[in-house]
Amino acid sequence: MADLDTSSGGGHGKHKGGAKRTSPRVDLTPMVDLAFLLITFFMLTTQLGKSVAMNLSMPKKDPNAPPTEVKESKVLNLIADKDNTLWYYPGTTVAGLKKTDYTPKGIREIILDKQKEVKAKFGLDKEGDSQMIVLIKLTDDSNYKNMVDILDEMDITKTRIYAIQDIDPLELEAIANGGNAKTSD
Repeated sequence: MADLDTSSGGGHGKHKGGAKRTSPRVDLTPMVDLAFLLITFFMLTTQLGKSVAMNLSMPKKDPNAPPTEVKESKVLNLIADKDNTLWYYPGTTVAGLKKTDYTPKGIREIILDKQKEVKAKFGLDKEGDSQMIVLIKLTDDSNYKNMVDILDEMDITKTRIYAIQDIDPLELEAIANGGNAKTSD
């Protein structure tokens, strides 16, 4: 039991007549109980910050389905590599592999330029979005942050058609050669 002692301390000097005064005692146990009940109540009812997640729709893999044919001029390939390096090339043929970074002057400008090119050639789709297709690939040396950064750029640039794919051995060879690869015909 917790008590509050309100005595004036001391006891020095002489008391002039009268009855001996006793100090009042206040029991603080109910106050402590109430404080813990309130803390518990607010801990259980307070809603912590909700995490914000990007919706990502992944298609179901059908081994019998034929590959989807797309126009090569609509495609942009992005390959995340080690040391925050990002390789890219237009089209479906591994040629002209170039290096960039994740800054707005890097990848964002490349995506926006490709969107303008595709819009000029094919126009916009029914919803008013670019018809550009981005193929995102990750090397074994890339990290999770790289993938998140690329997906953020898809959202920032309002790129609606993109896919995460496995990297092709020809692309790995091109990266190993510093951006130069043999084309397969």
